[in-house]
Amino acid sequence: MNLVKPDAVDRVAILGAGTIGASWAAHFLAHGLSVNVWDPAPDFEARCRVFIAAAWPALIRLGTPAEMDESRMAFFDDPAEAVRNCQFVQESGPENAEIKIELYSRLDDALPDDVIMASSSSGLLISKLQAGRKAAARYVIGHPFNPPHLVPLVEVVGGEDTDAAAIEWALSFYNGCGKKAIRINREVPGHLANRLQAAMWREAVHLVDTGVASVEDVDIAVSYGPGLRWALMGPNLILHLAGGDGGVRHAIEHFGPALETWWADLGCEPKISDAAAEKVIAGVTAEAADRSLDDLTRERDHLLISLLEMLARERGKG
Repeated sequence: MNLVKPDAVDRVAILGAGTIGASWAAHFLAHGLSVNVWDPAPDFEARCRVFIAAAWPALIRLGTPAEMDESRMAFFDDPAEAVRNCQFVQESGPENAEIKIELYSRLDDALPDDVIMASSSSGLLISKLQAGRKAAARYVIGHPFNPPHLVPLVEVVGGEDTDAAAIEWALSFYNGCGKKAIRINREVPGHLANRLQAAMWREAVHLVDTGVASVEDVDIAVSYGPGLRWALMGPNLILHLAGGDGGVRHAIEHFGPALETWWADLGCEPKISDAAAEKVIAGVTAEAADRSLDDLTRERDHLLISLLEMLARERGKG
């Protein structure tokens, strides 16, 4: 497979300029790349520019190496034209396989021969999306965590027809432009981090629905308890610390029987009942109180940036 070198990329195509696509555009611009942006919405250029301008102060706080240069943004009415002179494509359209497949079919003759196509899909299998495409070997999942311009994680996984070199290329490219990319060894719906999130939220809904705790107290329990530790090391290393001198082996031996008892009692119903949904909605509404979605977003982003700044500062000391 003859691919452009990851560090030689200077222009990225963004297909789909909603919240995720616009955030990707801000991230790539902040790391010195030019972006070609396409979206079917008639007002997408104005909305994308507004999003990027609003995101830029946060990127400056995080030490963005590039100044805002609007000349490095180009907007297209045709996705085929958007990809022609780029060295990488990040597709961030709706989470709908049929829509993505239709879009990809329009790119068969336009996608350059040395370019990787990455989908931001949060849960679809790339094997289904790449089937029948001329460049199927160069299709990967490159799933970010929202918002991509702030959260470093990107999950990379290939499909049945993906060349191993495409996966390696995507990992190298993402890591080289400020992301923390991980390899997922095989396809599963929801990839990795979303499945971990889904498992926790399933139990959160169960605990609220069965009256164990309020919505607000569930959120407090996570954000002021294990969530703080998980942001630093993740659940496996944290368990290793919990084992004392014996490490994770002792932790498993010591806590394992209790954990198995708790696992057996977890809420395993894979469906959210209408009643459970209404309890969660009412609880979230009460917890948010008079804070609008914009207020909550600003609070989240401010605290997230502060955490990232602290982690970069403290880890840089070593």
